[in-house]
Amino acid sequence: MLGGADDHEVVAEASDGREALDAVRSHDVDVVLMDLRMPVMDGIEATAAITALPSPPHVLVLTTFDADDYVVRALAAGAHGFLLKDTPPAQIVEAISTVLSGEPALSPAITRRLIAQVTDGSGGGREADAVRRVASLTDRERDVALAIGRGASNAEIAAELHVSLATVKAHISHLFTKLDAVNRVQVAITMHEAGLL
Repeated sequence: MLGGADDHEVVAEASDGREALDAVRSHDVDVVLMDLRMPVMDGIEATAAITALPSPPHVLVLTTFDADDYVVRALAAGAHGFLLKDTPPAQIVEAISTVLSGEPALSPAITRRLIAQVTDGSGGGREADAVRRVASLTDRERDVALAIGRGASNAEIAAELHVSLATVKAHISHLFTKLDAVNRVQVAITMHEAGLL
């Protein structure tokens, strides 16, 4: 899958978490695609060990296991993203670029579940605050925020709104400022708390 991606080069492969850690130590690695269930050292232990290294690579978990516990533990261990293995190859390649740029990458199904988990029983105060922040958005920024909340990628948002990728990125930058968010998941949570998703 990555062999056909012009911007990416596979520099190492590992069959367990210990080998993954050794590979990161001995190669110049920017992004690690990490499985969770492996022998010797599982993916969560390996993620924690890799992200504890000096100048660590970004870790993108790619797994068939989508249980909430796995997601939370992987993210707590320092993973920058969590994708299910049924994610289309083009979206996996895009997610690698996304985490490389410092942004998180989560499967839409995972994003929805995390939003639901975080916002359960949030109360009226959070809702009122979210409504206030969303009111500061332009119509186009609101469209972009709603698309993010649905789990759309930048390319999908650009196609849906008939704008360039650069324009989408500019809108997202404005959203982070106006919604006091540091990543796409927080934008989605705000839209959910405002009752718009």
